[in-house]
Amino acid sequence: MSAHANTGPDRTRRREPFPAYGPVDAALGFAVFYLFVERATPTIVEIATSVVPGLSASAVGFGLAAMLWFVFALTTLDQLRRQLAALGVVTGDSHRTDGAWSGRAVPSVPWLLVSAVVAVVGGFIASVTFDRAVDAGIALIRLVAGLGVGAFPVGTSPAGAFPLVEFLAMVVFFVAFGAASRSLDRLVVGSVRVAFRVVLP
Repeated sequence: MSAHANTGPDRTRRREPFPAYGPVDAALGFAVFYLFVERATPTIVEIATSVVPGLSASAVGFGLAAMLWFVFALTTLDQLRRQLAALGVVTGDSHRTDGAWSGRAVPSVPWLLVSAVVAVVGGFIASVTFDRAVDAGIALIRLVAGLGVGAFPVGTSPAGAFPLVEFLAMVVFFVAFGAASRSLDRLVVGSVRVAFRVVLP
């Protein structure tokens, strides 16, 4: 009986404040995914048309474009749902935890400064390793398609050697980009929450 009575207040306390974290992180993630697909499209078209002789390049391009629109729509709807859930308009992941940040309705200045530093450092590392990460991703597609290690650009690895450096660069990029985009999201959304608190105490 008492557990049932506490369900409502507990859910309200655990609901993420508005605006919810995530929109900046999701937007940057989609942007990187879009850039990778754009750069990888010629390789994907080449492989798809060689595997399926009757398949036209325009059909593959249309399929990739449709996939991008689907991911964009899915990401947008998910972020919209999260914001509406934070407002209490719809039911959402009210019990969902988001690390130390979830209970921090209005982040402190030190947390915002830490987020800014991580965003800058991670963003710099991600920008430096982006091109190599994309090349490694495209080469990985070729490797999966059975075209061999020679799919990597000339000079990036010895003939017949496993391109370890490129894959390490790809891992470094994803770690740095993930940290930077997440921290930038916390910085932007946290700053908006601080502004709301000042305007609407």
